[in-house]
Amino acid sequence: MMRYKTFYKPVILWCVSMTLISASCKKESQAPKPGEQQATTFTNPLLNAAPDPFVFQKDTTYYYLHTIGNRIQIWKTNKMSRLKDVAPITVFTPPASGGNSRDIWAPELFFLDGKWYIYYTGTDGNDREHRMWVLENASADPTQGTWTDKGKLITQPADLWSIDATVFQRDSSLFLIWSGRPFASGATDLTQNLYISRMTNPFTLTGPTVLISSPQYDWEKRGFAVNEGPEILRNAAGQEFLVFSGSYCGDDRYSLGIISLKAASDPLDIRSWTKAPAPIFTGLASANAFGAGHNGFFKSRDGKEDWIIYHANSAAGEGCDDSRNARMQKFTWTADGLPNFGEPVATGQAIKVPSGE
Repeated sequence: MMRYKTFYKPVILWCVSMTLISASCKKESQAPKPGEQQATTFTNPLLNAAPDPFVFQKDTTYYYLHTIGNRIQIWKTNKMSRLKDVAPITVFTPPASGGNSRDIWAPELFFLDGKWYIYYTGTDGNDREHRMWVLENASADPTQGTWTDKGKLITQPADLWSIDATVFQRDSSLFLIWSGRPFASGATDLTQNLYISRMTNPFTLTGPTVLISSPQYDWEKRGFAVNEGPEILRNAAGQEFLVFSGSYCGDDRYSLGIISLKAASDPLDIRSWTKAPAPIFTGLASANAFGAGHNGFFKSRDGKEDWIIYHANSAAGEGCDDSRNARMQKFTWTADGLPNFGEPVATGQAIKVPSGE
């Protein structure tokens, strides 16, 4: 699936190294200048040319990533509302050839067993060869130290076409969830399902690969049948949900759906997962939000608010390329414990910064 035709070139060029981390790379200070009043609002989009946004939060520090295509960069900040002020640091440049040399998509960062891991999609340029890959870093700060290539994640029992890996951690158990094509599908079958597998460590799948969701409703089949971009979300009571994107990413109706995981159930049993029949978050033309999806979640610095970050196009028909931009907004919870994302906030509309900033 050739989704990215161009590569994002950051406007801020303070960090120009295309190799692994340079400790001397400078970042812009986010503290207000003397006499400058602290910003209390921000507007979307946060960043242009920023598909597949993801945030990992460790204490009060946020690490942001998105698809660039030919490298992986990390934005480190303690104020998500001022993401534009941060100079990204390149942490991975792919090899010139091989299975992870092209289409570096949807990177996600996790801190597991005392080390940092980045999960990303790569290929040799052939769509049928898209697979998931892993990088490891033992540094306390993922923007420093050395990232080591831990290789390809091998799905069991067959080497499955796979993208959009995310980690699901329950107590001491690790699972990987991703979007993949059916084992028995032919070259022309573009259906994407969601799968899960147990992990023995952050870079090894033990299998078996278990199907947990297939496109079944009309809203998941626009363009062609797709479930992708899975993300785990928990409410205050510990209830677990899987939020995912449905339909082809280039369709203006690309939306978010939700699957509930039954409490204390086995995640490897498809009966443990219940999909809502309607999307939970969709685009809104009046807000200049088309194809809203492929999201992440984080808490405000003081832990009092929940926020969603996602991408959308600002005009209709812009497709599945770098016109997609990153946006974020606060969300609440229903009395039943379900997330209430509301509607996309219009571009340019003032939004109060996350509490604690």
